[in-house]
Amino acid sequence: MPVIHKILIANRGEIACRIQRTAQALGYRTVAVYSDADADALHVKIADQAVRIGPAPVQQSYLNIPAILDAARRSGADAVHPGYGFLSENVEFARACAQAGLTFIGPSVEAIELMGSKRLSKLAMLDAGVPCIAGYQGAAQDDATLLREAERIGYPLMIKASAGGGGRGMRLVHNAAELPAQLRTARSEALNGFGSDELILEQAVLEPRHVEVQLFGDHHGNLIYLGERDCSIQRRHQKVIEEAPCPVMTAELRQAMGEAALKAGRAVNYVGAGTVEFLLDARGQFYFLEMNTRLQVEHPVTELITGVDLVAWQLQIAEGQPLPLTQDQVQLSGHAMEVRLYAEDPAQDFLPQTGRIEGWEPALGHGARIDHGLFEGQVVSPFYDPLLGKLIAHGSTRGEARRKLLRAVQDTVLLGVQSNQRLLASLLQHEQFVSGEFSTAFIAQRFSDHLDLHRYVPSAEELAIAALLFYQTSAHHHRAPLSSWRNNASAPLTYRLGLDEQNWTLQLHAQGPDMFQVTVGERALDLQLIGLDAHSLTLAVNGVRQRHAFRLTGAQLWLFSHPGSLRLEDRTHAVIDSQTSVSSGTLKAPMDGAIVDVLVSEGSAVSKGQLLVVLEAMKMEHPLKAGIDGVLKRVQVKVGDQVKNRQVLLQVE
Repeated sequence: MPVIHKILIANRGEIACRIQRTAQALGYRTVAVYSDADADALHVKIADQAVRIGPAPVQQSYLNIPAILDAARRSGADAVHPGYGFLSENVEFARACAQAGLTFIGPSVEAIELMGSKRLSKLAMLDAGVPCIAGYQGAAQDDATLLREAERIGYPLMIKASAGGGGRGMRLVHNAAELPAQLRTARSEALNGFGSDELILEQAVLEPRHVEVQLFGDHHGNLIYLGERDCSIQRRHQKVIEEAPCPVMTAELRQAMGEAALKAGRAVNYVGAGTVEFLLDARGQFYFLEMNTRLQVEHPVTELITGVDLVAWQLQIAEGQPLPLTQDQVQLSGHAMEVRLYAEDPAQDFLPQTGRIEGWEPALGHGARIDHGLFEGQVVSPFYDPLLGKLIAHGSTRGEARRKLLRAVQDTVLLGVQSNQRLLASLLQHEQFVSGEFSTAFIAQRFSDHLDLHRYVPSAEELAIAALLFYQTSAHHHRAPLSSWRNNASAPLTYRLGLDEQNWTLQLHAQGPDMFQVTVGERALDLQLIGLDAHSLTLAVNGVRQRHAFRLTGAQLWLFSHPGSLRLEDRTHAVIDSQTSVSSGTLKAPMDGAIVDVLVSEGSAVSKGQLLVVLEAMKMEHPLKAGIDGVLKRVQVKVGDQVKNRQVLLQVE
C-alpha cells in the first residue's frame, strides 16, 4: 500500500480548508489549487504550496483534469483528495489519478462509476435487495421515451440527473404539461454541472424524511456504518439543516437502515467514506435514493456524535490501514446539528449573491464549530456554489444542540453580502422544527410566505442606531464637536435613510456628549453612546446595553443586528427620484453570471411574466422574465456572454 507524504486538495473553499486542517495536524504536507478568482482565497493562504490551474470558470479550472494532474506533478504531491462536488465523483478523474501514480483518497474507480450513475446504481441496488422507489432508469433518453415512462409511473414524479447531486438537474413535475420544459432545464443543468445529461424518473414520495447512513470501508474487507443523519430540512432539494441522530429513529429502524446500507456498500466492495441516502415515509418504510461515493457536506454532525475525524480515517484507509473500530464499538453520544450559510437573498427567491465580505466574525465560543473558507475583504464570485460555510453544534440532547446552534447563528457576524442567516435562525426556532416532527416539505409548507422570505424592514431601533453611526462619522459632527455643546443651541438633525426602494426620515437630537434622542415616526428612542471604534459600536438603547458590529464606507452602512446584516444608505442629501414605477421594461442581470439562453429576438411582442433570458450563476440556472407587456426594442446580450450584476440585458417598450 502507498505511503502518503503530500496531498493535493482538488477543491476550494470551506472543504479545502477543512481537509487541510486534519492533513496538516497529522503531519502531511498540503497543496492547494486555485483559479484566477481564488488567487487570494483562504484555502490558498493556509496551504504549504499552491498552484494556479486556470481561469475562473469551473470547466477551465476545478473541472480541468489535465491542469490538476499537472499541478500534482509540479508540486510533488503523491495523493489527491477531491473533497466534495467538482471532480469528487468523476470516474475519469479517479482513473487519471491512478494512471498518474497518484493515490486517490476515495473509493475504487468501479464503485464511483456505478454509484455515480443514479440509473445504474438503482439497477444494482434492486439486484442487491435494497428497497427502491418505482421509476424509470433505462438507457433510452429521448423525450418520447421519457414522456411515455412518465405516464406509466404517474404524477407527481421526480426528474433527476443521473450523475447529479446538490439539487441540480432535479425537478418535481406535477403534470404532463410541465414535463417537456422541466426535462430541458434538468438536462441543461445536469450537462453544465456534471458533464452528463442522462436522466432518471422516479415516483415522487411526498413529504418523506431524508435520512442517510454514513458508511466506511477499508482494503481488508471491513465495512461499518456510523449512525445516520436527518437532512429533511431542504429547499429545492438542497439541504439546509442536518442533524444526527434522526429525531424519529428507533434502534430497530437504525439497524434495518444500516444493514440495507451495508448491502449497498458490499455490492461494490466499498472502500473509504460513503453515504447511502434513503427516503423514510410516515409508515417507517424506507427507499434507496442514491449513494454518494465521497465525504458529505454534513459529515461534521457524524464526527461530533461519534468522536471520529472522518478525514483522518480517509487518509488512514488510503494508506492501507484497517478501520480503527468494529461495528459493535461504534457509539453515538448526544446530538449534533448543522446549518448551511449561503450567500443568497431569500426575499428574491433565494437568488445567489455576489460581493465583497466586509465583515466576518464567526461565533466560535460556547462549543460551536464553524467550517468556512472566508476572510474579510474576500470577494464572493458568481462562478461557484453560494455555500459560504457551515455552523455546527453538539449537545447532550437535541434541545441543547439546537439552542447552542441558534446562538452561533445569531452571533456570527457576516457583512457585505446578503445571506440566509435570518431564515436559519427562524427555522431553528420554529415550533415544528423544535418538536422534531417535519419532512422534506417543511420549508415549502411552513415558510412559503414567511416574513423572512420578504424584503427585510429595519426596526425603529436599527434605524436609530444607523443614524447615530452616520452622525458620528459625518462632516457636521467633526465641524461641531460636542465638547462645545450648549442645550439651547442644540437643534435636531434630519436624516433620510434608505434600503433599496424604501426611505425613512428620522430626527436626531444630541442632548450631551454621549446622549441622543432619535425619533422614528411616532417612536422616540434614547441612545447612550458607550464605545465606538472602526468596526463596533457599544450603546444603550432605552437603558439596555448592546454591541453591534458594523462597516461604514461613505454613505453606505452595513450593520449587524442579531441575527443578520442590514445595508442602509444615508440619502439625506441625495436627490429624490420622483420617477418611480411598479414595473420596468429594462431587464437587468440580478447578479454576475453567464447567459445560457436567449428566447426572444428584437421586434417580437412579449407579455408580462414571459421567460426572456436564462442566466447561469453559482451552478444554477435563473429564469429572467418580462416585467411588462410590450415589444422588444433592444437585445444587448447573446448566449455565452458573461454579464455583471445590474447590467442591462434587453429593453421592452
